Amino acid sequence: MNETAAGGPSDVRLPFPLQEGERIILLCRRHWIYLWPTIVLQLLFALVPIAAVGLLLRALDAYEGAAAQVYWIASVVYFLYWAARMFLTWYRYHNDIWVITDQRIVDSFKRHPFSLRISTADLVNIQDMFVERDGILRTVLDFGDIVCQTAAEGQDFRLPGIPDPRAVQALVDRQRDRARQSA
Repeated sequence: MNETAAGGPSDVRLPFPLQEGERIILLCRRHWIYLWPTIVLQLLFALVPIAAVGLLLRALDAYEGAAAQVYWIASVVYFLYWAARMFLTWYRYHNDIWVITDQRIVDSFKRHPFSLRISTADLVNIQDMFVERDGILRTVLDFGDIVCQTAAEGQDFRLPGIPDPRAVQALVDRQRDRARQSA
């Protein structure tokens, strides 16, 4: 979660415009557990094979001349591939945001720099909300999913992997009540 004392995130560049008079209350991202274990695993996939092949070449006394050049070129290409995957993992995590304003909830997701998916739900249209949190890891690290059922037909509005989901649910409840009173 990213909240400032003034009631909303500061210096945030959103991929969508705010409506007239709309204020950001909270900006949420998935829990860090969705990012760092994946990055570490990708880093291991990048480095362990390079080191293993290098050690094997040294053990076989084949780490000279053309073999060494082929090894280093292949290693650099292989590492760059995994570096690009790590960057895209970070990019997806960083650009998968939920913005709670005083008027609506916005789900914004950019899979890569040339894609954008935005879903919104007006707070006054949210009929029911519940938190789903199952498993030891989710309980210990306090993250879960928030499911919002709206008046509109179709699927539920889901915010998966939110840190401290009960506090976010309470915040959305308060904002929804304020939006209904002012409507």
